[in-house]
Amino acid sequence: MGGEKTLKLWKNYRWVICALLFFISTVNYMDRQVLALIKNSVLDKEFGFTNAEFGYINSAFQFVYAFGYLAFGWFIDKVGTKIGYACSVVVWGVFSILHIFAAGIMSFIVFRAGLGLGEGGNFPAGIKAVAEWFPKKERAYATSIFNAGTNVGPIITPIVIPFFIYYFGWKAAFIVLGVLAFIWIIFWLHMFFLPEHAPRLTKEEFDYIKSDKDEIEESKEEKVPWLNLLMHKETWAIVVARFLGDPVWWFFLIWLPDFFYKERGLAISKSWPLLTGIYVLITVLSIFGGWMVKYLMNKGWSVTASRKTIMLVSALCTTPLFFTTHVPNLMIIVIIGLAGGAHQSWSANLYTIASDVYPKKAVASVVGLGGFAAGIGGAIFPIIVGLILDHFESLGNAKLGYSIVFGWCSCAYVIAFILNHLLAPKFNKINMKA
Repeated sequence: MGGEKTLKLWKNYRWVICALLFFISTVNYMDRQVLALIKNSVLDKEFGFTNAEFGYINSAFQFVYAFGYLAFGWFIDKVGTKIGYACSVVVWGVFSILHIFAAGIMSFIVFRAGLGLGEGGNFPAGIKAVAEWFPKKERAYATSIFNAGTNVGPIITPIVIPFFIYYFGWKAAFIVLGVLAFIWIIFWLHMFFLPEHAPRLTKEEFDYIKSDKDEIEESKEEKVPWLNLLMHKETWAIVVARFLGDPVWWFFLIWLPDFFYKERGLAISKSWPLLTGIYVLITVLSIFGGWMVKYLMNKGWSVTASRKTIMLVSALCTTPLFFTTHVPNLMIIVIIGLAGGAHQSWSANLYTIASDVYPKKAVASVVGLGGFAAGIGGAIFPIIVGLILDHFESLGNAKLGYSIVFGWCSCAYVIAFILNHLLAPKFNKINMKA
C-alpha cells in the first residue's frame, strides 16, 4: 500500500476504481449498439444488407469476442489487470475508428471482429479488478454498478449518436467512440494500482478490502491452467449459464431498433424514447439486484443462498418476454426492461461466482471461459434470428418471426438456472493448490 506520502489520501478509493470500470463499460456498449442504430438507415439502404447478413456481421463480432474473452482472460492473469485492461482497450479503440473504412459486408465483418477481440478483455479485467479491490460481500454490488455501464451505454447511444450521424455522417460515431477509449486509457494508467501499492489508499480501507479470511492465504505466484479449471463442475456451471443467457441480452442490443422499425413502424427518430425507457429501467433494476445480494449477506445469508435466490428471481422475471409481440409499446418497455434488469442482476451474480469460488489468480481465466461460452452462444444466435426473420418477412409475417424468438428468450434463463444449480448446488471456495 502507500508510496508517496505527500499525496493526499482518498476515502473510498475502491469506488473510484469502480467508476473507471463503469465509464469504459459504457463506452464498450455504445460501440456495440451503434451498428444496430444504423441498420435500417445505412446498412439496409446504403449497403443493401439482409437480416441474415446483418446477423453474420454481428456473429463475426461475437465469435471473435468469444476468443478475445478467453485470450484476454489468460493475458490479464499473466500480466496483471492494469496493463492487460489497457491493451484490450487499445485494440478496440483502434478497430472502432477503422470502421470508417468499411465498404461492404466483408470489411464490416473484419472490423467488427477486431472490435470483438479487443472488447473481449473488458469483463475479465473488470471482474478481476473488483476481486482485487472489494471484499466478497461488496463484489456483486460493485459489479452491478460497473456493469450498469452496459445499460447506460444503450441509453446514451440512441440519444447522442443520431446527432453525430445527422450532422457529420455515420462514420463520425465510430471516431468519437474510439477517441473516448483512448482518453480513458490515460486515466486508467494514472489511477489504477493494486491496493498494496495504491498511493492514495487509506489503511482503514485497505484493511476492509483485505477482510476476507478465506482469501488471505492465496499465493500471488499461484498459476492455474485452464485444464485444471475445466475439471471443476463450478466452471461448467458458469459456462452453461452464460451460453444460454447471454445471447438473449445480445438479441436486445442488436435487434430491438429493427423490431420497433419493422413490427411497430417506428424509425430510430421515434423509437429512441422507447429504447431509452427500456435501458433506464434496466439500469435501476440491475443495481437493485446487486444491492440485494449485499443486503442478504449482511443479514447473515450465505453466499450460495443469496446468489441462488437472486438468480432464480432473475430467471423468472424473463418469462413475460413470451408476450412481447402482443402488447402495446409502453408495456414492451416494462417487459423488456424487467427482463433486461433481470439479466444484468443475473450476470452480476454469475460473474462474481468466479471470485467467490476461485483464487484471485484464476478469476480472469474463469470469467474468460464463461465469456467464451457466452460469445459462442452469441455468435450462433444472431445467425438463427436473421434467418428466422428473413423467412417470415418473405411470408409477410414478421410478427410471427419475432414471436418465435421472444418465445425462446422467455425460457432460456430458467433452463440456464436449472443446469447451473445441478452442476453447482453450492458456491464454496475451491482449494486449487492440492
